[in-house]
Amino acid sequence: MDKKVTIYTTPTCGFCKMAKQFFAANNVSYEEKDVLADEVARKEMFDKSGQMGVPVIFINQQTVIGFDKPRISQLLGI
Repeated sequence: MDKKVTIYTTPTCGFCKMAKQFFAANNVSYEEKDVLADEVARKEMFDKSGQMGVPVIFINQQTVIGFDKPRISQLLGI
């Protein structure tokens, strides 16, 4: 089953880069939303997670705050 993965990022976020590298290494496709450039995405992220910091990652309906590799792996089944 394909998981719907969305990651909210900023261009300078090191943990965002690590998360994207992890997805790439594991062939996980994802949608990236830059909350610095996209005000709608920023509001959406805050409304869904209550977080102002990035990365915020949604895997299906589950929220992951930060680059929590064990939790991400568990949710993706990898």
